[in-house]
Amino acid sequence: MNEKKSNTEETEISSNFIQTFIAEDIAPGGRFEGKKVHTRFPPEPNGYLHIGHAKAICIDFGMAEKFGGICNLRMDDTNPTKEDTEYVDAIKEDIRWLGFSWDDRFYYASDYFPQMYEMAVNLIRKGLAYVCQLTPEQMRENRGDLTHPAVSPYRDRPIEESLDLFERMRKGEFRDGEMTLRAKIDLASGNFNMRDPVIYRINHIEHHRTGSEWCIYPMYDFAHPIEDALEGITHSLCTLEFEDHRPLYEWVINHIDLPDKPRQIEFARLGINNTVMSKRKLRQLVENHYVNGWDDPRMPTLCGLRRRGYTPASIRNFCERIGVAKVNSTVEYSFLEHCLREDLNLNAQRTMAVLHPVKLVLTNYPEDQTEEFEVENNPEKPQNGTRKVSFSRTLWIEKEDFMEEPVKGYFRLFPGNEVRLKTAYVVRCTGCKKDENGNVVEVYAEYDPQTRGGNTPDGRKVKGTIHWVDAETAVDAEVRLYDSLFTVPDPEADDFLEHINPDSLKVLQNCKVEPSLVNEKVPKSFQFMRQGYFCLDYDSTPEHLIFNRSVSLKDSFKKK
Repeated sequence: MNEKKSNTEETEISSNFIQTFIAEDIAPGGRFEGKKVHTRFPPEPNGYLHIGHAKAICIDFGMAEKFGGICNLRMDDTNPTKEDTEYVDAIKEDIRWLGFSWDDRFYYASDYFPQMYEMAVNLIRKGLAYVCQLTPEQMRENRGDLTHPAVSPYRDRPIEESLDLFERMRKGEFRDGEMTLRAKIDLASGNFNMRDPVIYRINHIEHHRTGSEWCIYPMYDFAHPIEDALEGITHSLCTLEFEDHRPLYEWVINHIDLPDKPRQIEFARLGINNTVMSKRKLRQLVENHYVNGWDDPRMPTLCGLRRRGYTPASIRNFCERIGVAKVNSTVEYSFLEHCLREDLNLNAQRTMAVLHPVKLVLTNYPEDQTEEFEVENNPEKPQNGTRKVSFSRTLWIEKEDFMEEPVKGYFRLFPGNEVRLKTAYVVRCTGCKKDENGNVVEVYAEYDPQTRGGNTPDGRKVKGTIHWVDAETAVDAEVRLYDSLFTVPDPEADDFLEHINPDSLKVLQNCKVEPSLVNEKVPKSFQFMRQGYFCLDYDSTPEHLIFNRSVSLKDSFKKK
């Protein structure tokens, strides 16, 4: 069941049911009485983390923090097909960026390969596992249905024979898919995960850590409970799709001699509209060059969001406010943007930038005169101080801030109208100059020297205020405007590639910005007045400034 809910409704469903379970478990008489809460975050290093993983990170590390416990970071590297140290390093960087630490509690599933192998051998000796020679296709054909049990002609294979074959599997004597090791549980179970699941398979491929030492690898459902138990995990928190796997998790724990018996608790995974979060689909976007890498600012990856200008605080706040639910739901992307706006409104420096420049000439301003205005860096935080902004006869303004023949309700520059130049003067438009194609190339106005600071001593009303940049000191910049990567709310409903937004990136050249931005460093964020929130891109240099639009000023999220 996939239910679409408002963010407020999702929060109200059950924002603390995991906390309730943990509190019960560590209370007097609870299953973990006297124990320190111990969780883990176990990503598979086969891709980059995305915003859905951020929710899991906040829950895994956050629950440990709430109860004064600890959280491990473990790379679940039991499938070498697409795992790589590149992803290991990226995962570490993302978690640190979000503000969480695992100290010295960093592990790999592959650390436990020798122990897992011995545990599998012991299951065979107990008559609880056997080597099966059904091919993957035959296994699917013999899986049965709700009224018919699964079938395996190898289920009653003698223990000694399974032990011999499993050792030979380990030595590499068989081809991929030729044999598997299966747990002997219940071929008639209504839970198909319990119908003698495969717990080891053959895979002759180089592992990113163990190289060619192993050619058989444990399945996740077998390895995960063992890893949790060996690390002393008390609460194994995972997403809702593992709920049907919990009986197998508990079966492994109960039938193998392990030092601890963790508890698995499931929560709903995060779904956001207008994006995809399947690693396979994200990989497809990258490898087929629909985007410019895993850290493309249009991607929902944490490195992509970071490059776009998202802050750790905004993402943690987002994850906290959507809550922890037991029912899958979809959250509006606009709520994620809302959380970013809240953070940047408090913390981003204000500055002036003109994205579509046209010259404004103040014809009555002395040609050789320049002056400076003191401007607040952030009115929300006066303690952040002020900076000086230069002003002269020739300025850059936005092309859209002039209209020769204004439409109804237009209060910016047009012949005969007055506007305020932000923090500077009131000016009256007197006309414009056009090129041979009829494009406006210069706008003319006269300034009122009595209105320094934008005040009108005589009390006259001026409806429009526009921003500007001094043409004498302005610096050129490239600005990248990002929009949703997909044109529909649910791109995964059919072929997601058909819904890619052709206008998800627009690159503007020769924008004009204040010279104070030349020496700023990544990941500094700014509010470009009247434009939105922007951040320096990683590729930016003092010689070639590049800014990414993080989010617009307009907030489309409707507070409930």
